[in-house]
Amino acid sequence: MAELTSLDSTHLVRFIWDRRKTFAAVGGGAALIGAAVALLLESQFKSTVVMFATPQHSIGEQFYEEIKRNDLLEYGETEDAERLLQILNSDRIRTRIIAKYDLWTHYGIEPGSPGSATLLGREYASNVESQLTRYGSVQVTVYDRDPQRAADMANDIAFLADSVSNRLRNDRAREAFRYAEASFLQVQGEIQAMEDSLGVLYGKGVYDYPTQIEGLNEQYATALNEGRKANAEAIRLQMAELSTFANAFNKLANLLEAAYEREAVLKRRYELMRLDAETQMPAAFVVDYASPADKKARPVRWLIVVLTTASALAAALLALLAHATLRKPEA
Repeated sequence: MAELTSLDSTHLVRFIWDRRKTFAAVGGGAALIGAAVALLLESQFKSTVVMFATPQHSIGEQFYEEIKRNDLLEYGETEDAERLLQILNSDRIRTRIIAKYDLWTHYGIEPGSPGSATLLGREYASNVESQLTRYGSVQVTVYDRDPQRAADMANDIAFLADSVSNRLRNDRAREAFRYAEASFLQVQGEIQAMEDSLGVLYGKGVYDYPTQIEGLNEQYATALNEGRKANAEAIRLQMAELSTFANAFNKLANLLEAAYEREAVLKRRYELMRLDAETQMPAAFVVDYASPADKKARPVRWLIVVLTTASALAAALLALLAHATLRKPEA
């Protein structure tokens, strides 16, 4: 088998050598075509922004909760980086970048023409990319024929990531804030109604039923012991009148105590949610901002020439082998 393989290799080398002029012509022609194509391609500059995602924890929790479960200054995990990557690739950012830099005109695409949106999307995707690095960071890369534009676009995409992330987080927090606000206002209304009812009892001389009734009982016993029957009877009548408000007062007092506790909890939640709904927090720590490149990044012209030449030679070899096989007489 090894001898056969060696023989086949020798035949292939000889086959190529016998047709070296053909291969030279094909290779030379392919190299010229590749060079021409490479020269016609527009040169582009590359700018990159490197950032680490931040975990999107509750800000209000840091101020109003006694036990801090999260740290706002820590770096994000893989899921945080993947979430940031989704935001960077979102239509919200793409639309704003296209509008700000008038990419329709810049890429030479006529708006409204058949397939124009798809064509613009492909052009944008070929020039703007976001990806995770092996270090856990996120890298935004922008190619453009203008180095300053490439740098500005990359930096704006990183800036818009904060804007879009905060918008999403604030919108979600506002829903919770509206619920917390409604609950807080409701318990405040209940407290006000109960305090008004207690005010009516205060107007009738009922200020603290347990304390008042205890004091009157002592006075009644003292009057009886001292033989002041008239005073004792007056005190008994006062206690009888006071006792008619006992149930209402005790019920309101117990409900108010529980309502005050609920109000304290809901007020803390209200302030927590309000802070989350209004505060802006960065979605990423930017390690390296983009700057205008001083060297063209693509196309790599020599690579285009090499690949074109190699492809042409491979195709020529296959064609010649097929032609030789077809012309070979059957045994």
